[in-house]
Amino acid sequence: MGKPKLELPLEQEVAKFFTKHDHIHTLKHSIEVANEAVILAKRFDSKPKKAQIAGYLHDISAVVPNSERIDLAKKLAINILAEEHEFPMIIHQKLSAVIAKELFDIKDKEILSAIACHTTLKAESTVIDQVVFVADKICWDAHGEPPYLKGILKSLDKSLAAASFYYINYLYKQKDKLKIIHPFLTAAYEDLVNIQ
Repeated sequence: MGKPKLELPLEQEVAKFFTKHDHIHTLKHSIEVANEAVILAKRFDSKPKKAQIAGYLHDISAVVPNSERIDLAKKLAINILAEEHEFPMIIHQKLSAVIAKELFDIKDKEILSAIACHTTLKAESTVIDQVVFVADKICWDAHGEPPYLKGILKSLDKSLAAASFYYINYLYKQKDKLKIIHPFLTAAYEDLVNIQ
């Protein structure tokens, strides 16, 4: 991939990176998530700039083909869980955090944490973790409207944690259809169910 020279504002660097790797769809999604994360961060009194940065970079590892993600994770000394071996797509959140740190010089632990759990969330998640997690779910990168969207938006009227739980509970209701249940997701579910 090569370390880019960070001479432009981050949004432009991300755009250049995704364009170079022919990932325009992921670029569009990342910009949408960044914008939504700013809105949610302001609404829930968090850190809009950090949320925006995490949004731009949360899927930066999409440029790595699914078939190469486990090998790259090994090279980067990322702890690979059994579920990630079974379903390599899910390790992209950890890969994105490392790429954000190594290629885009992101050192802030809150930003890296939000990137590293944006798909599954995790136990004892912070407000910024939940902001990026929920923003990613609202800005679905598939076609059409996500089937859970109305519920997650309604849950936001209660709290950010309620919206996070709504989505995870939505997955749990159909867990028999899922390829894997990531341990981070289980931990987040157990954590948030107690808050509810």
